[in-house]
Amino acid sequence: MTRFERIRRAILVSGLLVMSFGAAGQGFPSKPIKLVVPDAPGGSPDQLGRLLAQKLSETIGQQVVVDNRPGAAGVLAADAVAKSPADGYTLLMTTTSIYAIIPSLRKDLQYDATRDFMPISRIATASNVLVVNAGLPVKSVADLIALAKERPEGLNYASAGVGSPAHLAGEMLNLLAGIKLTHVPYKGAAPGLMDVIAGNAQVMITSPIAAAAHMNSGRVRALATTGPTRNPGLPDLPTIADTVPGYDISQSWGIVVPTGTPPDVVKKLSDAIMNAMAQPDVKERVLKTGAVPVGDQPAEFAVFMAAERSRLGDVISKTHIVLTE
Repeated sequence: MTRFERIRRAILVSGLLVMSFGAAGQGFPSKPIKLVVPDAPGGSPDQLGRLLAQKLSETIGQQVVVDNRPGAAGVLAADAVAKSPADGYTLLMTTTSIYAIIPSLRKDLQYDATRDFMPISRIATASNVLVVNAGLPVKSVADLIALAKERPEGLNYASAGVGSPAHLAGEMLNLLAGIKLTHVPYKGAAPGLMDVIAGNAQVMITSPIAAAAHMNSGRVRALATTGPTRNPGLPDLPTIADTVPGYDISQSWGIVVPTGTPPDVVKKLSDAIMNAMAQPDVKERVLKTGAVPVGDQPAEFAVFMAAERSRLGDVISKTHIVLTE
């Protein structure tokens, strides 16, 4: 084979590869898409997932089916998607726990949260709410901090489990406010809230949806929200950061796919998701869940996740959080 023939064959092969690669996006999607949600049916992430699946089904011409995979703070869902073909037909609703918390707590993961996933778009973010037992003699975050300093290790805070965003939220408050609330983990937000109401724990940081009924009935008292700005659903509540500068721990949800998914498929998915999150009815429904709709570009979501991993990993390191279950 002459040098000219080798070059000609190389060009031909390269052209075929480009055509094949481009075809992956041009024909996508040609079958139903699965959206893996790391939450049981009915929870806030599941509500977001089903809303997004409905809108995507309407716009991309194929059904998007929600596959609930609860358990292990999202590890089961993430592991399943990491092992799926990189073709755009299996999506993961990633969470703050999956991309920012668990990687700093577990070294035995069968996947790499950074290496094995490609970002598509962040879909929503939500600040939580700090509530206290109704009989606790505090009316503000400043009051709570003062009381905690009067009673070192005399106040307990409940969370939905070790390593949960609520756990980090409590430890971040301890760290930045210079206090020592004692962590008491529960198997979910509901039993933790019941013990705050009963007075067995005095403080809890949880989702507005979980706490709303108890806040409205007066069984718990809401003091503040956890984001950098006021929660649109609770505009009368200040932020913890108003009293404790630098405090910020919100939960975010987004869509990622296995690494190796063709760029044109990634773009189609990203465009479709950003379009869905910009629709007025979607925005309204997301706000009703206590979250704020986002919808951003893959590169923007990648930067956001990296910053959260670094920031929350620093909190985990400084507060020595260790998984015990």
